[in-house]
Amino acid sequence: MTTWITVCDTCKRPEWTEGEDTITDGEQLASLVEAAAAGVPDIKTRRVSCLMGCKQGCNVSIQAHGKLAYTLGDFTPEQDAAEGIVTYATSHAASETGQVPYRTWPQAIKGHFVTRHQPIPTDDTAE
Repeated sequence: MTTWITVCDTCKRPEWTEGEDTITDGEQLASLVEAAAAGVPDIKTRRVSCLMGCKQGCNVSIQAHGKLAYTLGDFTPEQDAAEGIVTYATSHAASETGQVPYRTWPQAIKGHFVTRHQPIPTDDTAE
């Protein structure tokens, strides 16, 4: 099953300066994640204009149908972060529920979890 990495490409870290910086931190992270995910089975990436986590940018979400979904934030747009995000997403894709044991998390994503969302019910009668 495909796991999606959604990257906010409008995120700006506090040190970003309008006028001086032409590319947002989110765009930088998105490019790094896309490169790290290229050719990785069961992983797809996409960019969105806002994940509404501005106080803790750069933000990404990890999600797949029928699985737990996660929002992560406060990343620096660096190769290590991108590789950690993709490694975690690969484990998410391999997990039946989307839950990944903490002991297997890449160091680069530890401390970056913001929210966890339960899977959307498969029918309208679920509570």
